[in-house]
Amino acid sequence: MNLIIVGLGGGLGAMLRYLSYQGMIRVFGPGLPWGTAFVNVFGSFLMGLAAIYFLERAGAPRLGGFIMPGVLGGFTTFSAFSLDAARLMETGRLGAAALYVGGSVVISILGLFAGLAIGRTLL
Repeated sequence: MNLIIVGLGGGLGAMLRYLSYQGMIRVFGPGLPWGTAFVNVFGSFLMGLAAIYFLERAGAPRLGGFIMPGVLGGFTTFSAFSLDAARLMETGRLGAAALYVGGSVVISILGLFAGLAIGRTLL
């Protein structure tokens, strides 16, 4: 049941991400990735609010699952990344946080370039 709840939230989050992208293109034009920047920053902000409420206050696991990995995970995975990094920092694991943040960004970009290269070779 939890998997279904998270999946439904993820679908809703993906639709909200799409609508956000389209809205940003209408407002700012297609020149820069404003939609991506918006969902990453706003999604991270919302994840912070949700983490306080669901993880530290409410203890409502189903609704928390729908909102956090579901809606916000579908809206942007950057919000989950931000939460993980913040939790490492808040627990004093600054070295682990720096490695996680730097490594995630660099390795993700390298992974994207690897996918581009393989895709261009095969397709």
